[in-house]
Amino acid sequence: MKLILLGAPGVGKGTQAKQIIKATGIPQISTGDMLRDAIRAGTGLGKQVKQVMDSGALVTDEIIIALVIERLAQDDCRDGYLFDGFPRTIPQAEALVENDIAIDRVIEISVPDDEIVKRLSGRRIHEASGRIYHLTHNPPQEPGKDDVTGEPLVQRDDDQEGTVKERLRVYRELTAPLVDFYQRQASENDDLDFHRVTGLGTTEEIKAAIFEILGLKP
Repeated sequence: MKLILLGAPGVGKGTQAKQIIKATGIPQISTGDMLRDAIRAGTGLGKQVKQVMDSGALVTDEIIIALVIERLAQDDCRDGYLFDGFPRTIPQAEALVENDIAIDRVIEISVPDDEIVKRLSGRRIHEASGRIYHLTHNPPQEPGKDDVTGEPLVQRDDDQEGTVKERLRVYRELTAPLVDFYQRQASENDDLDFHRVTGLGTTEEIKAAIFEILGLKP
């Protein structure tokens, strides 16, 4: 199984990715993890990445693709992989095709923007433990305080309403076109299937829809 999960920030890709990995044993391929691992390992690519990041510049698509190819050559990817947060742009998706990196399933998790804003802007975090609350869906027992320690909860900068709206704007501009890209790819390639599932509903309902597509037992 060689899978891409698409969807805006806050649709639940990370939660569903964990369920798929647990059920299949395939690795989750995260470009962020790859960048950090390459720097720690001190490989040739890792040194390039460190130099670019230390300069404050963005890591190029060419370096990202080289890291992906290097990662997919490892033994744990032999039976498949799940891309997490990649590709982010059309050029990255085209580079996968040009480098014969196989994808057999693309699943888009779709949630309206106004619901995403509510989801993310309502999140509160206990920084020391990482415990996550939500003002509506999972409120703390005492407003503004962690259930275990009683310490204050905080709202991350990324979860503030204005920031969420800007993240969604960037997603719509750069990443949403991947939906059309992969729909066209699926119409032209019998080895690729594209599916859209709603991200509204419980985690278990969304999991069941995705697992049905993938032929997995819930």
